[in-house]
Amino acid sequence: MTMTKAPLLPLLVLVGACSQTPTRLDSDIATPPSWQSPARECARAADSTPANARQPCARSTSAASPQASGRPETQPGQSADNRQWWTRFGSPQLVQLIDQARLGSYDLKAAMARVHQARAAVRIAGGTLLPTVEGGADAYRQRLLRGQGYSEQDASSSTRTYQYFDTTLSASYEVDFWGGNAAARDSARFALQASAFDRDTLELSLLGSVADTYVTALAAREQARIAALNLHNADDLLKLVRSRYQAGSATALELAQQQSLVANQQRQLPLYQQQAGDALITLATLLGLPVQQLQLSEQGFEQLQGPSIDAGVPSQLLRRRPDIASAEARLAAAQADVAVARAALFPKLTLTASLATGDRQAMDLLRNPALNLGAGLTAPIFNNGRLRAGRDQAVARQDELLEAYRGVLITSFGEVEKALNSIDGLDRQTRWQAEELDQAQRALDLAQSRYRAGAEDLLTVLDAQRSLYGAQAERVQLRQQRLQASVALYKALGGGWDDQSVATTRAD
Repeated sequence: MTMTKAPLLPLLVLVGACSQTPTRLDSDIATPPSWQSPARECARAADSTPANARQPCARSTSAASPQASGRPETQPGQSADNRQWWTRFGSPQLVQLIDQARLGSYDLKAAMARVHQARAAVRIAGGTLLPTVEGGADAYRQRLLRGQGYSEQDASSSTRTYQYFDTTLSASYEVDFWGGNAAARDSARFALQASAFDRDTLELSLLGSVADTYVTALAAREQARIAALNLHNADDLLKLVRSRYQAGSATALELAQQQSLVANQQRQLPLYQQQAGDALITLATLLGLPVQQLQLSEQGFEQLQGPSIDAGVPSQLLRRRPDIASAEARLAAAQADVAVARAALFPKLTLTASLATGDRQAMDLLRNPALNLGAGLTAPIFNNGRLRAGRDQAVARQDELLEAYRGVLITSFGEVEKALNSIDGLDRQTRWQAEELDQAQRALDLAQSRYRAGAEDLLTVLDAQRSLYGAQAERVQLRQQRLQASVALYKALGGGWDDQSVATTRAD
């Protein structure tokens, strides 16, 4: 049977008119014009450089965007400054560890596999926009074993064996009258972008964790080194107290107090060694290695540099963070899913064409071809509200992701503010702590000199020792926190990430 396609041509003309792109949703969140933290202009290094000798950080002159949904253009070189942020800590070993993590992390490899899955899903979704063509060939043989046969059989008592050959070539095409198939393809494309952005978010988090853990390991080693030196000094003083006790010029209480201090220092040493070992195990896990294969050189903790970081203005954050781009892409995919669900409520038009031929002899297949053309229109009549519920579900999912997108924006602003506030507070603490450490060292030197001269009791020396040891430990902790605050700020700013770096995922 042959049907003409001419009456369907007017319907095809209307396809483009009925397929509309959904309006982009606005977050309705006003971007702050500047950061609130006193360190908003820049984050300076927490090192021994005098404050009056430090160079001022470059100030950003970009204007803030009034709405978070309008993603502004970044200044030339803005994100490039932070793209290789781990190189700015002055540690070749950290650079090597970062490179090893990017190659060896199994979490990162799994995320890349999810990107490949999403890319295949785009091809699957795009396949509905083009006709499908199928071919088939059948060979049929029937033999009557006994009896006369019956009317439905091809074989009979006279011809007990019957054979037949046929081939078909068919094509079918669903006219995307309401744009549902195109919307499904767009949803898959946005999902691919979101998957790529998720992979970049995971990489940024991984590299930040590597830097954090590396700083922790070096800080624990430094604490262990200081504890060993303090143990040696305290043990020397214990020898003096013991000799004076034996000579009758020191009391048993003084001897016990100094022995207690020595025991405390002996306890601190394995504690810091344990912390360093735990950090190495965590670091090896991040690199995808057993800890036995991880060997760190003896880099000094003081050699790590606290880099200066240009925080820019809040509006630039919208292009700096992959998690914001991921949330935006998922919201766009949800909008496309709403269009798919709405299109399912309307009739579907399918065009088919097939070319078939058959004969009892395979050599004669081409002698009697037949062409069949057809068109089918199907429309939902009763489905107990299933299709409308699917549309409502898609709309609710869109609302959920819109709120999630707004939440990501607010969280991102808060993370930058928190990192800047930490850097400012730690820098101010460090300046005063340096004075505290100098005075504690001076006090211990004076107390020990007076004690050796017999002008001071041991209690004063014990207090001076505890003050110095506490100040030394606090200095390492502040420096560790300051370096980790720089890492946190890099992560909060997106680590130099830019959405143009994954633009290839947007291609068909």
